[in-house]
Amino acid sequence: MGSVTGKNLVLSVFGESHGKAVGVTLDGFPSGIHLDLDQIASEMERRSPKSAAYSTKRSEGDQPEILSGVLDNVTTGAPICAVIRNSDARSSDYSLFRDMPRPSHADYTGAVRYHNANDVRGGGHFSGRLTAPFVFAGALCRQYLHTKNIVIGAHIAEIAGVGDTGFSGLSLTQALLEFLNHSDFPVMSMDANKGMRAKIEEAAQSMDSLGGIVECAVLGFPAGIGSPMFHNVESVISSMLFSIPAVKGVEFGAGFAFSSLKGSEANDCFCLNNGRVETGTNFNGGINGGISNGMPIVLRAAIKPVPSIGREQLTLNLKTNKIETLKIPGRHDVTVVPRAVSVIEAAVAVSLTDLLLEATGYENA
Repeated sequence: MGSVTGKNLVLSVFGESHGKAVGVTLDGFPSGIHLDLDQIASEMERRSPKSAAYSTKRSEGDQPEILSGVLDNVTTGAPICAVIRNSDARSSDYSLFRDMPRPSHADYTGAVRYHNANDVRGGGHFSGRLTAPFVFAGALCRQYLHTKNIVIGAHIAEIAGVGDTGFSGLSLTQALLEFLNHSDFPVMSMDANKGMRAKIEEAAQSMDSLGGIVECAVLGFPAGIGSPMFHNVESVISSMLFSIPAVKGVEFGAGFAFSSLKGSEANDCFCLNNGRVETGTNFNGGINGGISNGMPIVLRAAIKPVPSIGREQLTLNLKTNKIETLKIPGRHDVTVVPRAVSVIEAAVAVSLTDLLLEATGYENA
């Protein structure tokens, strides 16, 4: 399985949703970084299902056990390996799906790719459960980036058509991003908060699920990082974002809105601000030619609705070759968008750490 990524910071994710544990290995992480374990725990808590009505009732502690690469809370330069034990799996809920693959899940494609040897319990290695070690890796990277005065924050930009205030029209500040980092339901508009929660409740009552959009911003990332063509800022971040199971679309800056703009409307003109080169607008989301330009990096990720819903669905019975009704048991989110915020931030943090290490060299990290 292609579960290893990274050029300078090599990340490997392992485990299955209903196996003994999930985990991660980070090779190339800089030495001498003092880790704030409370902050790591806080990031893990943001991703974990809570008592909210829209979250799965599966209860996992999500407490990472660091096996190597850290001594007295300081990174040693050796590969960092951590495991997160699974304690609340109900594997019997999933035995049906070998013969009756769930719509929009990887039951069928996984069976074809791995000759029916794939683990279907909870989705196995395809599960969103694998985002837990992802967030741990991102928490470490965020602490490294913080030593470079680089801050990452995200919010729920949209759920079921209800939109929050966007980053593009705001003067982004570290205080705003940190406020969102500490929010249980990270939005900036109270009206959006109420509207989204109402949509979630409506979907829950009708045994359905919802998708949405997460918008993420990065402050303090220096100009001149990245490369044109194949290892540029956008391609590295996008590749990491698309490793998140629910992500089906990514855009930077104005993104698809560029298609309806003229060049005179979309160009970001350069200017000087207190001796610093900036752009008057930020339609390109802080990236030109695949290289950071010093402006805030702004991106959005589209999150699909959770495919496991309480309603009956139709699927093909692979044994009988007939279309049959499928009732999916188990515990599932109404929407993963609020929980996905921390995962999106983690993906961006890992990507930018990899790019920064390439530009600065490990010795100067």
